[in-house]
Order: sequence, then C-alpha cells, then structure tokens
Amino acid sequence: MAEAGESSLAISTDPTPSLSHIFAITGEHREREVLPSLFLTELGLAEVRAMWDERFGREVYAVFSSFVDIDYPEFVQFVTAVLPGLNEEFMVDYIRRLALTARYRHILWDTAPLGQTLALLAMPALLAEHLRIAPRVYSHLKASGERKESVMHVIRGWQRLAEDCLTFLRSAVRFSMVTIPEGLAVSQLDGVVDELSRYGLGVHRLIINNVVQVSDSAFLARKAEQQRPHLERLRERYGSLPIVEIPLFPEEVRGTAQLRTVGQLLCAAAHRRL
Repeated sequence: MAEAGESSLAISTDPTPSLSHIFAITGEHREREVLPSLFLTELGLAEVRAMWDERFGREVYAVFSSFVDIDYPEFVQFVTAVLPGLNEEFMVDYIRRLALTARYRHILWDTAPLGQTLALLAMPALLAEHLRIAPRVYSHLKASGERKESVMHVIRGWQRLAEDCLTFLRSAVRFSMVTIPEGLAVSQLDGVVDELSRYGLGVHRLIINNVVQVSDSAFLARKAEQQRPHLERLRERYGSLPIVEIPLFPEEVRGTAQLRTVGQLLCAAAHRRL
C-alpha cells in the first residue's frame, strides 16, 4: 500500500511489540517513517497510561482524591485493575481518533494477544453494570452530592467511549485472523470467530502462517503430512473467506526485503479473489 503511494501506518498494541524487530530498526517508534509513505507506531502500557491521563486521568483523580488518600500512580493502577479491558479500550480509541483525522489512507493494527483484545468487547456491559451499583457504593463515601455526581459523570463518559469504540470496530475495521495449521490453533480459531460474530464483528480474511509447501526432506514431508488435515478443515470451514497461505520460510522474516515477499503473497491473493 505504501509503495503504491498511499500513506499507511502499521501500529502494534501488543504489550511485547515486535514491529521494530520485524522492520529491523531501533529507537523511538511513534509514527516513525520507516519507508516512504510507511509509518510505524508501537504502543505499550506506558503510552496507554499517558493517553488515559490525557483524556480522563487527572479529572477522575481530582474527584477521588478529595475523599480518598491515594497517590496518582497507585490510583491509575487501581482503576486499570478494577475495570478489565480499559487499557485495550484506550488503544482502540487512539486508533479510532487516528482514523478520524484521515492522516493515513490505511491503518494496519497488530493487536495484543487475542484474549486481551477480546476483553475490550465486554467493556460497555462491564461499565453498565458498574453504573448500576455505583450509586449505592458512592453513597457510603464521605463526599458531597456534587462530587458523587462528578464521579458518575466521568464513568458515564467511559461508557460512551466504550460504545464508540465498539461501533468503530463494527463499522470501520476489517479483521484478518492469523493462524497456523496445527490442531490447537485451529480449534481455538473456531471459538474466536464465533466470539467476534457474537459482537457483530466479521472476519474479512484468514491468513495461515508457516505452511510447508516444499517437502524436499523427510522432516518437511512429515510436517506437511501433519498440516494437511488442518489445512483441509480450515479451507472447508472458512471457504467463504479469502484464505492466504504464507509458506514456511527457511529464514526469519525480518527487514523490508523479506516483508515485501510476504506483502506480494498477500496482495496476489487479494487480486485473485477480486
């Protein structure tokens, strides 16, 4: 996409991001141009907390610290622990706001491990439940009615943000699922796709990694034989989707030259589908 002249951003929200390793670069990675029209961003926990601070943190802390004696860093840790998925939600919101600015024609999002990513889908329901019991909790705090309402106002703001993020995921994001042709990965994929569907999120494409396509040794021939039933199951179950099979490479995929090879495979499959 970038080589076609379309401004593109690759962004990772994995707590242990690998984009910088894959692109073989060092240094800061916040919207850094690594090739013409291609930018890179890695978001870790520190960046998420900074975003939370910018959007809600100080406002919420000002309210809570008026009747709870707690330092700000401890407060941030408490809030992110009490509300599962909050970190993921702010990552989605960051991407959502990037999309609204239209600075990039394409944003490719490398998510956190799937269990963490799915946690954000439950955020609206979790916050709705919190709002249901919150008045009873806050009524026992020694604070004025105005302060209690300030807390409720902020929490309602979180709920609206969670709903906005889910709407964004449903309307503006296309999901590509990446798996490998092994028993555990294939069985887990079924549950994940069903979970996404339950929230109204559709899978746009299936990418199967590390497929043995050349079996010129006894080892590779046996590996290919092990993969065959899993590949057949994936093709049968997800045949309505574009399926891209990325071969097992003899070397680590790292650096722009090898990334181009993978990109050509992905794009060739897309063109065949069209």
